[in-house]
Amino acid sequence: QVQLVESGGGLVQPGGSLRLSCAASGIIFSRYHMGWYRQAPGKQLELVAGITNGGRIDYADSVKGRFTISRDNAKNTVYLQMNSLKPEDTAVYSCTARYRGDYWGQGTQVTVSS
Repeated sequence: QVQLVESGGGLVQPGGSLRLSCAASGIIFSRYHMGWYRQAPGKQLELVAGITNGGRIDYADSVKGRFTISRDNAKNTVYLQMNSLKPEDTAVYSCTARYRGDYWGQGTQVTVSS
C-alpha cells in the first residue's frame, strides 16, 4: 500500500519560514519523480516545485528564489523549504509521487497571516 504523509504545515507570519516533509512508503522512492502542489480556496491547483528521480528541479515562477525542494532517498522523504512566506502562499500543500502510478498525499495546511 502506497502512502505519502505530509507534515510541517501550520500558521506563520509573513516573512517567516516553514519546512514541509513528505514521507513515502510502499514505493521504490528513488525511482519516483516527486512534487509539491498547492491549492488555495477558489483557486486552481498549482504545481509549486518538482524534483525528478535524477535530481532535476523546477519551480513555479511565483516561488522561485523563496522555496527549495529537496529529496533524501535514504529516508524516502521529499522536503519543501519555504522562506519569505507571503499571504498568497496560503494553501493546502500536497506531495505527489509519479513513475509507475500517480500517488498523492492528504495535504497539509499552510496559513500565512499576521
